Amino acid sequence: MGKLKITETVLRDAHQSLLATRMSLDDMRPILSEIDKVGFYSSECWGGATFDTCIRFLNEDPWERLRTIRKEMPNTKLQMLFRGQNMLGYRHYADDLVEYFVQKSIANGIDIIRIFDALNDIRNLQTAIKAAKKEQGHAQVAISYTLGEVFTHEYYVKYAKQIEEAGADSICIKDMAALLTPYEAESLVRDLKAAVNIPIQLHTHYTSGLASMCIIKAVEAGVDAVDTAMSPLALGTSHAPTESIVATFQGTEYDTGLDLVKLNEIRDYFMKLRKKYIDSGLLDPSMLAVNVNALLYQVPGGMLSNLLSQLKAAGKADQLDEVLREVPRVRKDSGYPPLVTPTSQIVGTQAAFNVIMGERYKTVTKEFKGMVKGEYGKTPVEIDPEFRKKILGDEEAITCRPADLLEPELETMRAEAAEWIEQEEDVLTYAMFPQVAPKFFKERRDRKYGIDTKHSDAENKVHPV
Repeated sequence: MGKLKITETVLRDAHQSLLATRMSLDDMRPILSEIDKVGFYSSECWGGATFDTCIRFLNEDPWERLRTIRKEMPNTKLQMLFRGQNMLGYRHYADDLVEYFVQKSIANGIDIIRIFDALNDIRNLQTAIKAAKKEQGHAQVAISYTLGEVFTHEYYVKYAKQIEEAGADSICIKDMAALLTPYEAESLVRDLKAAVNIPIQLHTHYTSGLASMCIIKAVEAGVDAVDTAMSPLALGTSHAPTESIVATFQGTEYDTGLDLVKLNEIRDYFMKLRKKYIDSGLLDPSMLAVNVNALLYQVPGGMLSNLLSQLKAAGKADQLDEVLREVPRVRKDSGYPPLVTPTSQIVGTQAAFNVIMGERYKTVTKEFKGMVKGEYGKTPVEIDPEFRKKILGDEEAITCRPADLLEPELETMRAEAAEWIEQEEDVLTYAMFPQVAPKFFKERRDRKYGIDTKHSDAENKVHPV
């Protein structure tokens, strides 16, 4: 078995989970060289929602953030989260943009790209995998883990084999909604290890209070690496605490080889930051409590709060239980999509409409129609043709890979963003966030030329969430 590898998430998913991705580069910079000395397998520090938050709220260039982290952490592999054909935005992008994004990410310092697709549709991952391999990066493909009658071990083993055949270097079990239980983690890891030859990593959240136990059982079953977070930003909707997991395996055959004294120095730094975040209201201490709702309803925590706010707005908060019963029905109708961004929002909103309207599918959202049509890819189970016709009418379903319908768009984006481009990477920032990027670019330019942006018109101010 050998040493257990640890991916430290404090620079990305830990603060994305607990404080809406608001940790700035200024907050990270003083501790980066210390994190680099620990000997982590990798540091997850980029991708996910960091890109959006950098330009929308922090007035920070995400590419500059990556270059700074790379410079300060020369000895640690840097890792990012990437939504396949969605990149870091919210639609499918043409292959030339996906290839260029992967190329630029690796050129600026990323070593490992963790790529996933909300529907577990391998076709939506192939371009990103090939691009990462071409640039000599490590392509790790994540399986979106979920529950439901079709999500058997056979389903996951079949997908893992497709991932290996597509050229991935490793596989991650991505348990974004904290639905894994310890013994299930053990048997799933055993079955995957028996089916494929590439390493397996476990990513699970602490939401339901089971993450540390899941890690122990997964490690005993042979998992190669696990994700953890430095304790001040662990627990709650974040991850298992790094120091505790390191201590757990000390002196065993799985010993991580990491030094608790070094980790404690890093902990001290993040404890001060955590106090600052709590004092400023960025970190709500109630986010750190265990919540088994996910296990009761098989609905991710974020989706649950979303549903409740939708119902409150409609004056129907008392119908939450009814909506939660409707979610699995809508999910079954629409081919059992895993509940992760964006499918969790699509299914949840449609279930809420079905209940509020008092008639199922009387009102159908644009996004739900798009999912049934095949705009997001192939659902895990074939959708009933009659149901599809009910939702789409005479519209044809999409059966090919959605990106096959897209024309190359890199040059178009270059032309659209021409007035703002100061570095090659800016075209990618613009392509993903065409509404937000120009304001960010304008403020960057104003700062460069010493123009006081604080007194510019209100439109150019960064609005808080």
